Amino acid sequence: MMNGATCRASQPGPPTMSSLRPLIPLLIAAGILLAGNGLQGTLIALRGAAEGFSETTIGLMGSAYFAGFLIGCLYVPRLLRAVGHIRAFAALAALGAAGALLLVLFVDPLAWIAVRFLSGICFSSLFTTIESWLNSAAQNTNRARVLAVYRIIDIAAVTGSQYMLPALGIEGFVTFAVMAMMITLSLVPVSMADRSNPRPPAELRLDLVAVWRISPLAAFGCFAVGLTNSAFRIVGPIYGQSIGLSVSEIATFMSAGIVGGAVMQYPLGALSDRHDRRKVLLGTTIGALVAALAIVWFAGDSRSANMLLVFLFGAFAMSLYSLSVAHANDHAEKDQFVQLAAGLLFFYSLGAMAGPLLASLLMQRFGPHALFSYTSIVYAVLIGVTLYRMSVRPSVPAARRRRFAALLRTSPVFMRMARRSRNHRSAGDT
Repeated sequence: MMNGATCRASQPGPPTMSSLRPLIPLLIAAGILLAGNGLQGTLIALRGAAEGFSETTIGLMGSAYFAGFLIGCLYVPRLLRAVGHIRAFAALAALGAAGALLLVLFVDPLAWIAVRFLSGICFSSLFTTIESWLNSAAQNTNRARVLAVYRIIDIAAVTGSQYMLPALGIEGFVTFAVMAMMITLSLVPVSMADRSNPRPPAELRLDLVAVWRISPLAAFGCFAVGLTNSAFRIVGPIYGQSIGLSVSEIATFMSAGIVGGAVMQYPLGALSDRHDRRKVLLGTTIGALVAALAIVWFAGDSRSANMLLVFLFGAFAMSLYSLSVAHANDHAEKDQFVQLAAGLLFFYSLGAMAGPLLASLLMQRFGPHALFSYTSIVYAVLIGVTLYRMSVRPSVPAARRRRFAALLRTSPVFMRMARRSRNHRSAGDT
């Protein structure tokens, strides 16, 4: 048997940035789409409120988006198998751009709900196409770097796009036109990318009973994250507007929550690799609960207090999905990972379909701070479920814990990319 030094000597050198050059067009396209999607979510909420739409109507638009999101994830592999990646991407981008323009041509609640449903299908399918392409084109030597660059692009694009709103304004035609242009321009780097036609991803095989049996806590945790995080992303801008924030301050408010989650995911994930992951999940949920209650009880209309507390809220709340998935992976066999990815995404999507509508109904009835009262109730239930599961199931031994990975919820392919990256790193360490 070779010793560790010999194994390391036989490994290829660290990947350089030149190894990512073939993937740059796809990463650029992903950045454009992530920015467009982040811009559309906030714009819909603020422009809808300006047009006199109720909080419930705006919440229903968010629910429609996530319903379309789930349908796109379920059926885009068939489309990719039928026409290939480039043609599928072109058709979906055209539909997404047309939908963005329809929003300003037909300012009507029913029309916007229908367009948001279509947008959910388009964006989830576009991200699945891009990530399937990246997964196929990336090599084991640079896969971890691709994932890291992709996450950086996600954070930069989503947070940066928020500041297009104060720059362009929420009134009139301009922002919708820019949004349509962004979706259309994503076609340019894709058309210049590698002309290979990668193998389409496997269709989502849903066996929810099997996923629940693998980890009831992870399944419920993903559902709870869907209930809360989707509500924050969809009606969070309405909360900011209701407490008197300007458009630029709303952009900062939403960005603070997103950046907080990005900052804390890896420290919390590393902690969960070393200790019982359920304890870290429990502590993170308590942190999200305390931050949500602090916004309700102490923030009031204070701009600085809201900015600080929403950063703390995002730091804990946005990390819960990856922690839940990592806990499920600890209990899964190797042949169950694809099924697990599909099932957990389904549970998240169920929660995400209900969350914006529930939160908006409560906000309309009890005022803007009901958003964070609602999230705190969901987190309290998740804390109870976690404590119960800790009492009936022993912890996973440290030797069996799989490495944590911070996950995007853009498509189930991202989870597979992260899994292949972790498996390669583990093999290199042996």
